[in-house]
Amino acid sequence: MAGEHLSLLDWKRRIFELYASIRSDNVPERAWRHWCAVRDELFAEHPQSPLDEARRGDFEGLEMFSYDPRFRVLAEVEPCEQVVLPIGASDGETITFVRFATAGFQLEGDELSLGLYWLEGYGGGLFLPFRDATSESETYGGGRYLLDTVKGSDLGESDGRLVLDFNFAYNPSCSYDARWVCPLAPPANRIPAAVRAGERHPHRAR
Repeated sequence: MAGEHLSLLDWKRRIFELYASIRSDNVPERAWRHWCAVRDELFAEHPQSPLDEARRGDFEGLEMFSYDPRFRVLAEVEPCEQVVLPIGASDGETITFVRFATAGFQLEGDELSLGLYWLEGYGGGLFLPFRDATSESETYGGGRYLLDTVKGSDLGESDGRLVLDFNFAYNPSCSYDARWVCPLAPPANRIPAAVRAGERHPHRAR
């Protein structure tokens, strides 16, 4: 049991280090390529990989959309009335978050807004999941994550605005194996357009 906890600690350290390097790199596509390479390595070799041991042996890399700079935007954060929301999870239960703000931005000419959620628990953390027109076809049906600061996924800020680079969107661990329990993107965080950036459907992962 101690070994499992220590391996999880190592995983978290490596993810926090990965995102710190992303925030410090002023070339987003180069940072994205590094992100892809490190995640492929962790999925293939780390004991805390979302893949079980059998699938790790055949794993050759995650299926990703090509990097597209159009999907990197800066969002204005607007506080809103705080609302406690139970967000549905992959096991049929719910996880409690507080919607505390919205992130407004333009994406390919459309004015969009996504809810920002704060985990109700020790320390808390910012959580930004989303679904889009690719969900259930080209990407995971339960939505993808863009920010999850409890797990280290934090793209930072620029000019006082929140960095939302959808090229870094990724599937939750539960999309690979039911032993993981993950909150899913709520209906309010739906983007009507197709966001062909970031990680594709897990069943398309080689």
